[in-house]
Amino acid sequence: MRTGEIHRVTGETDVRVQLNLDGTGRCQVGTGVPFLDHMLHQLASHGLLDLEVHAEGDTHIDDHHTNEDVGIAVGQALAQALGDRRGIQRFGHFVAPLDEALVQVALDCSGRPHLSYDLAIPAQKIGSYDTELVKEFFVAVVNNSGLTLHIRQLAGANSHHIVEACFKAFARALRLATEIDPRRAGAVPSSKGVLERAGAV
Repeated sequence: MRTGEIHRVTGETDVRVQLNLDGTGRCQVGTGVPFLDHMLHQLASHGLLDLEVHAEGDTHIDDHHTNEDVGIAVGQALAQALGDRRGIQRFGHFVAPLDEALVQVALDCSGRPHLSYDLAIPAQKIGSYDTELVKEFFVAVVNNSGLTLHIRQLAGANSHHIVEACFKAFARALRLATEIDPRRAGAVPSSKGVLERAGAV
């Protein structure tokens, strides 16, 4: 089973994450940040991940710490589930529409954290959620999972649509990249034979 389980406790948050890459989209989340919960449901549903996330944080201050620490824990659980990344497709790409919004995501399970982020979200808030936290979530995921991630907004005017299209595209790209390639026969998908934080190309 390609699974990851993380329990992260700081002076600001207490976060538990369980993730199964070979799931069916089952999702149980409660972070205290309703819009983040909605996006995590998109990640599980469209990525076919089984995902459990439970977080308690200092949301009486704002959502920043909880949002970031959930991203960190999800990234760590993803890295744990991928292990040495043997047999995976490695690369994933998807373009997701949501009404007028269109977002492109390309990613590489490279072992080298990198985020290129290009969303122009018109509103400062979606509900109570600060839209600048979308980037912070992906920064945390990337830095703790070793993904190379490119996010491009191709169209969009509605803030909710833009962000949701982004999470759907990320979910589908991640699913493609982490699926097992039967032609790999369990080999590491790198010409150097290894993928790690200082990894190979």
